[in-house]
Amino acid sequence: MTTRHEDRSGRRLRRAGDWLSATIGDELVMMSTESGLYLGLSETGSRIWELLEAPLSLDMLCEKLSVEYDVTPGQARQDVAEFIDELVRHGALIAQ
Repeated sequence: MTTRHEDRSGRRLRRAGDWLSATIGDELVMMSTESGLYLGLSETGSRIWELLEAPLSLDMLCEKLSVEYDVTPGQARQDVAEFIDELVRHGALIAQ
């Protein structure tokens, strides 16, 4: 049986075009110019956003994070899948 996150592992993730971002301390603050929604990302969330400057699959994103954070790609997937889903729900990312 596969989970919702496993079903999306090969899909490409890309940033939505209307989000502005600025670093404040250790956090990244983002705002949608279309909806006016604000989001604050932790240091790890900021790194994920940075890695998604160019479109990546969830698998490739997790592979890169696993090297940087010294965890397995599977652990990285468990840790980031919900965060990615949240960014998709808020319209900051598009999963294709």
